[in-house]
Amino acid sequence: MKAMTITQFGTSNVFEQADIPEPELKPGHILVRVAASSVNPVDYKIREAGEALPFAPALPAVLGMDFAGTVEAVADDVSQFNVGDEVYGCAGGLGDLQGSLAEFMLADAQLVAHKPKNLDMQQAAALPLVAITAFEGLQRAGISGNASANISERQKVLIHGGSGGVGHIAVQLAKYFGAEVYATGGGDKQLALIEQLGATAINYKTETVSDYVAQHTDGKGFDAIYDTVGAENLLNSMDAAALNAHIATTVSMAELDLTLAHIKGLSLHVVFMLIPMIHNLGRQAHGDILKQVAEIAEAGHLTPVLTEKQFTLEQVAEAHDYAESGAGMGKVVLTH
Repeated sequence: MKAMTITQFGTSNVFEQADIPEPELKPGHILVRVAASSVNPVDYKIREAGEALPFAPALPAVLGMDFAGTVEAVADDVSQFNVGDEVYGCAGGLGDLQGSLAEFMLADAQLVAHKPKNLDMQQAAALPLVAITAFEGLQRAGISGNASANISERQKVLIHGGSGGVGHIAVQLAKYFGAEVYATGGGDKQLALIEQLGATAINYKTETVSDYVAQHTDGKGFDAIYDTVGAENLLNSMDAAALNAHIATTVSMAELDLTLAHIKGLSLHVVFMLIPMIHNLGRQAHGDILKQVAEIAEAGHLTPVLTEKQFTLEQVAEAHDYAESGAGMGKVVLTH
C-alpha cells in the first residue's frame, strides 16, 4: 500500500513516499481505508525530536494520529463496526502503532467511533485528538457532558487560546454543556472566531488579567479555566481563577511558583490524551468520547475549523511546515 514514511527524524524533508505491506488484521482491531488525516503539533514534535520522546515510533515509521475513513475489514471479536462503516479516530503514529499517513490503517476498535454523519471526511479527520483533549480538559475543570453532572448554575469558564486547535473545540463543547464561556485570543481573526463560536472574546494583548476578571466576574474570578497555552501562562490562569476553582491545562512542563494556587485552594489538572495509546490503558474512554462528540456534532453544536489551505497525502511535508508556522487558523487536513 502507498504510505508516506520517515527513515530518520528531523526536518519535514524526511518524508518519503513508499510502498509498504498492508497491515494484517488482528483481534480487537479494524482495518480502515483512510480518506483523510490531520496534522497536530505532537505529529511534528515526534518527527523533530525522535528518540528524545519516550513514545516515538521505531524507524522506518508512518506518522499521523488522526484519521477518518471507511472500514475495510473487522476482526471476529469486534461487534460495533461493519465493513463499509464510516469511522474516525486517533489511533496511531506513536510507539508500535502505525500512523494514518497511509492508504490503510489498523486501528484498535476501542479508539474509534462512527463518523459524524453531517461532517465530511476532512472535517471528521480534524476532530479526534483535539476533541478528546478538549472533552477531557473540560471534565477535569468541572465541566461535564454527563446528564448527572449538568450545570445547575451557569459557571463562568475561561478558555485560554480559544481560537486554537483544542481551544476552538473546547469553546463549543463548554457552551453546549451549559457554561458561560469566555476565551482569550491575540488578533482580530482569532477574536472574531471566538465570538462566532458563541464565547465572549478577551484580547490578552490589550487587557490585563485584573481587567477582564473585574469586567466579567465582578472581581471574583472564573469558576473553571482550561489553559491550552499553559506553561508560564498558568500564572495568569491562577490569577484569573476564583477561590476553590479548577484549572486544566495541556502544557505543564514548566517550573512555577504555586503559592497563589495554595492560597486560593485551586485544583490543577494536566491533560495528556496520548496515555491510552502509549500505555494501552483505558482506550475505550476515547471511543466513548468520540461517540458523544459525533452526537454533539450531528445535533449542530460542534463544527471543526479547517485552514483555508488544504493538502494531499503526498504534500505532508508542506502540511507539517504550514501547521508549525501558525500561518493558518484551524486544523491542517490531508486528503488521501
